[in-house]
Amino acid sequence: MEQNTIEPLLIVEQAPQQLIVNWPQQQLNFTTNNPLNIAQNERFIVATLGEVREYQQDIKENSADTLLSIISDDFSKYYSKIAGFFAAVIVDKSSHNIYLVNDHMGSVGLYYHLNGTEIMISNTLSKMNVSSFEINPQAIFNYCYFHCIPAPTTIYRDVFKVEAGHQVCINNQGETNSRLLYQPQYHYSTDNDEALYQQCQTLVAQSVKRHAGVCSGAFLSGGLDSSTVAGMLAKEQANAKTFSIGFDEKQYDETAYALITAEYFKTDHRVLKLQPEELIKNFKQIAGYFDEPFGNSSAMAAFACASFAKEHGVSRMLAGDGGDEIFAGNERYAKQKIFEHYTNSPLMVQKALDGLFCHTPLQNLPIGSKAASYIRQAKEGLPDRLESYNFVNRFDLSTMFEADFLAKVDVNQPLAQKRERYQQANSDHMIEKMLFLDWKFTLADNDLIKVSKMCEMAGVEVKYPLLEKELVDFTTTLSPDQKLPKQQLRDFYKKAFGDFLAPETLAKSKHGFGLPFGAWMKQSDELMSLAKSALASLGQRHIIKPQFIEQALSMHQSDHADYYGELVWIFVVLELWLEAHEQ
Repeated sequence: MEQNTIEPLLIVEQAPQQLIVNWPQQQLNFTTNNPLNIAQNERFIVATLGEVREYQQDIKENSADTLLSIISDDFSKYYSKIAGFFAAVIVDKSSHNIYLVNDHMGSVGLYYHLNGTEIMISNTLSKMNVSSFEINPQAIFNYCYFHCIPAPTTIYRDVFKVEAGHQVCINNQGETNSRLLYQPQYHYSTDNDEALYQQCQTLVAQSVKRHAGVCSGAFLSGGLDSSTVAGMLAKEQANAKTFSIGFDEKQYDETAYALITAEYFKTDHRVLKLQPEELIKNFKQIAGYFDEPFGNSSAMAAFACASFAKEHGVSRMLAGDGGDEIFAGNERYAKQKIFEHYTNSPLMVQKALDGLFCHTPLQNLPIGSKAASYIRQAKEGLPDRLESYNFVNRFDLSTMFEADFLAKVDVNQPLAQKRERYQQANSDHMIEKMLFLDWKFTLADNDLIKVSKMCEMAGVEVKYPLLEKELVDFTTTLSPDQKLPKQQLRDFYKKAFGDFLAPETLAKSKHGFGLPFGAWMKQSDELMSLAKSALASLGQRHIIKPQFIEQALSMHQSDHADYYGELVWIFVVLELWLEAHEQ
């Protein structure tokens, strides 16, 4: 049969949560835990999850119809013409090629597995008969490195996940090819500041309005992003509902700032104080709910807040995630700019400083020691330098992992993934590269999974107004010096919303929904017992050495409870996930 001839024997079966496409020697099985939108014409079959819309247009009733119309017009350029938060499967009847695609931030997961002539696709691993799959040792190592498992790797061998902003093509021979589709060009605007400030506010207002519904509410930590979303929601709805999590541990509690925003915008605000007992009650269920081991300790806070909102009649939550990663609001961006002074200096100057402070007795003096440390870090370069405090890099791997386990993994793969993504940014500026890096590793592979899965578990939808494609694209028209002049984090954003947010909100430092697990473990005998039981079981799996697990517990008790509590947390979560999935 000619490649461009439509297969007459193609059979399509569909149900609300399933699409099956059969060819004489091949079958696609797309099964989900959410309703699918499906549309087709003479050439294409399209199935979508979430909301695909035309760029700069509002959401229409059937996302599959929207996508089908756009790809039928010009398949080679369709991605630039769409926006929204979605995952989609496109079947080309003429070539038998199957395309898996997601939105620019990968907010909707899409897993796939090729088994002979069967192609299994789902937005959740629980729909893919994973009991027959083997655990992937590389994924376990990557989890320990990232505290999550970044795409395309998954916890199971031969099962993959579509990376954010990518298209995976599967041809009729079962060969796959992944291509990055979302790769902004960074054309910096020449408009004056006031015009850009107004454009920014307008885009955020449109994004919030697009997702505000009758039963909507908003997460409110009291920071810039959640306060902006809450304020914009309040413009759309009188007595808009906002929700915060509080803690008795003062260094984690930010409810005072959330209350400032709530009073400023007159929202119907509610606060839930979390206690260790809440974690004990839900720990195993939360750890097991994720498709893969997931070690972000603020997941518990996200679940508790979403459940709290559900109890008060909310079915959709608006989250402020992403503002820091598109407007340069994290401390690491400012810190890394300092190192660039060295790397951008003439080679002769670098050699002179290196010789003076790193190879003379000056390195043993207080000031010389700091200079030597600065030079060594600067010479390491980006993105490697960002991993200086990674647990995996702080300890000898041979003391942390069992030898047999290490022999099965490539210990350089995680950093290689980061280097590849860092270099994919269409910019030579380290700020743009770091932001582009974070769109994948901080947002797509971590924060969005955390919030989306915990809202799903609580029974509510979640939307991310600050990550709409049009707004992200807008930030690529702002130069690095506009987003982060000198050491002034979020400078552009603060000025853009200077007439909208409360002065206290604009002046506060970044925080968010953290979880004092390390402190709680010291306070609660029951939580400590749960943790020790899980760690004892993990020690028998020939992954982490039992001696190192004991060392981690000891360091938690004697040193920094928060820092080493995080290390204990990722180990405990790994074991609880493996137990929940009978591994």
